[in-house]
Amino acid sequence: MTGTTPPPLRSRSWFGDGGKNGFIARHHLRAMGRGGHNFDGRPVIGICNTFSELTPCNGHLRLIAEAVKRGVLQAGGFPLEFPAMSLGEPFLRPTSMLYRNLAAMEIEEQIRANPLDAVVLLTGCDKTTPAALMGAASAGVPAIVFTGGPMLDGRFRGRAVGSGTDVWRMTEELRAGTVTQEEFTEFESSLNRSAGHCMTMGTASTMACLAEALGMMLPGASGLPAVDARRGTLAEETGMRAVELAGSELTPARIMTRAAFENAVRVNAAIGGSTNAVVHLLAIAGRLGVPLTLDDFDRLGAALPLLVDLMPSGRFLMEEFAYAGGLPALIDTVRDHLDPAPVTVTGRTLLDNCAGAQVHDPAVIRPLTDPVLPAGTGTAVVRGNLAPDGAVIKQSAAEPRLLSHTGPALVFDALEDYLAVAEDPGLDVTADTVLIVRNTGPKGYPGMPEVGNLPLPKKLLDAGVRDMVRVSDARMSGTAFGACVLHVAPEAAVGGPLALVRTGDRVRLDVPARRLDVLLDDAELERRRAAWRPPAPAAVRGWTRLYTEHVTQADTGADLDFLVGATDSAPPRRAF
Repeated sequence: MTGTTPPPLRSRSWFGDGGKNGFIARHHLRAMGRGGHNFDGRPVIGICNTFSELTPCNGHLRLIAEAVKRGVLQAGGFPLEFPAMSLGEPFLRPTSMLYRNLAAMEIEEQIRANPLDAVVLLTGCDKTTPAALMGAASAGVPAIVFTGGPMLDGRFRGRAVGSGTDVWRMTEELRAGTVTQEEFTEFESSLNRSAGHCMTMGTASTMACLAEALGMMLPGASGLPAVDARRGTLAEETGMRAVELAGSELTPARIMTRAAFENAVRVNAAIGGSTNAVVHLLAIAGRLGVPLTLDDFDRLGAALPLLVDLMPSGRFLMEEFAYAGGLPALIDTVRDHLDPAPVTVTGRTLLDNCAGAQVHDPAVIRPLTDPVLPAGTGTAVVRGNLAPDGAVIKQSAAEPRLLSHTGPALVFDALEDYLAVAEDPGLDVTADTVLIVRNTGPKGYPGMPEVGNLPLPKKLLDAGVRDMVRVSDARMSGTAFGACVLHVAPEAAVGGPLALVRTGDRVRLDVPARRLDVLLDDAELERRRAAWRPPAPAAVRGWTRLYTEHVTQADTGADLDFLVGATDSAPPRRAF
C-alpha cells in the first residue's frame, strides 16, 4: 500500500546483525575482496547460474552472468553468483527429466538458505527453465528469469535446418538408405553454428516463451539468438530490474497466478509449443497451489490457432521468429484472447508490456485470419480405457490421416526390446499397426524419457512409410514429430491399463472424440489385471530411489509429492 514502510530486506538478517553472526557473514565476503559498501544495506541479488560444460546449450551463461552483474551494480545492488545443478539433454542418462525435481529442490533450498533479496535465474536447456521456476516458486523470493537464447539457424546445402526436428528426419532417412553416411556427417557439422539452445520450437524455446508469457521474463527476452548483442543489453536490464524487485511484493506467487497460467496455455497453442510444456506447467502450478489440470490445456488451447510457423509444426526457426517481432508481437496479435489482469516482473501487465509490438514478417507470425493451422489442432488430451487419467498428442506434428485410426497393437515391455527388432525386415508390422512401448513413464524408466517418438520399423521405412500411431507413457522431444500419443496416465509401471495390452489387441485412437481405447471389455481387462505383477524397483538407494518412491504421475506434473504446495521466504534459523 502507498505510504507504508517496505519490509526489511532478507539480507539484513545476515549482514545487519551487529554481533557474531553478522561478523561471520561480513568478514568472509571481505576475504573475497568485497568491501563493506557492498553490504551496507543495498539489495543482495543472487545470480543462479546453470552454466555447465556438460550442458552445451548453457555453455555461454558465464558471459551472460557478467552482463547481469553489470546491471545489478548499475542499479545499486550487490550481485552474488552461485551455481545450480545443470540439466543437459545431450548427455544425461537415463533422462534429464529424472533430475528436474532435484535441480528444483536445490535451487529452492539455495535461495531460501542464503542472504538473497531477489534472484536472477539463468537458464537455457530444456529442464533448466522449469526447474528454476519450480524452485523459485517454492522459495518465495522475488525472481526474474533470463534464458540464454536459441542458436543461429543451422544451414545445410543452402537450406535452413533445425536442431532436433531435422535430426530425427535425417536419422530416419539414413536408416532408410536415402541419405549416405557422408551426407549425414556433413549435416551434423552444419547444424549447430553458435552458442544457445535448440532453435526449433522445442522444449527450450517453448519454456523460454512461456516464462515470458507467465510474466517472469522481460519482454522480448525469449526469442533473440544467444549471440545477438541485444541479448547482452537485456541481461543488463534484467540485473537492474532484479534490484527493483528486491524487497517488493512481486514474488513468483504474485506473478504466476491462475490467470497467468491460462495465458501461457493459450500462448503455447499459438506458438505450436512442445508437449513437454504440459508436464512442466502443471508442476510449476503445483508448487504455487494454483489449480491447473490436464484438461485446461485442451480447453484453453483449443481456442487459438497455430500462428507461429516454426519447426516442427512449420517451416521457420527461432531466428526468424525473433526478427519477425518475437513473443511481444505474438502477444499483441492475440491480446483479445488473453486475460489482461496478470502483472509481470516489470510491474506492468503482460498486455501493457507488449502493446504496439509489430509483426515484421507475417509469413512467420501469421495473422488470426490466416493461421498456419486452425484452432483446435494443437496439443489434445485423450482419455479412454487405455488412459483414464489422460494422455497427450500434438496434432500439428502428426499426419492428419492417423488422428482417427484403429489397428492391431504391437507391444513391447521395454524400449530395448523394441530397438532390438526395429531393423528386422521380418517384423510382423504394417502401416496400420499401433506400436506400443510401455514402462517408460516417471517410475518405469525411471524419469519419463523423450523416447515417445519411437523410430519407425525399418520394414515400413523401406516401404515409404514416414508416420504411424505410437503410444507410450514416455515423453518426446519438443523438436520431434509424428502421431505419438504420450504421457499415458497412469503409467504401466504402476499398473495403468497400458500394462494390460497384448500384441494383437485392437487399439482405437480417435483424437476428434478425444479417445484412446483398447477394444476389450471390462471383464477381460480385470482378468488381466489380476495376473499383472509390478516390475522390480528401479533403484534401492540414492536419488533414484527417492524419486521413484515419491514422483507423481504425468497428469499432475511428475513432481515429488512432498514438494507440491506453496511455502514462504522467511530467513531460516541462524547458524551460529
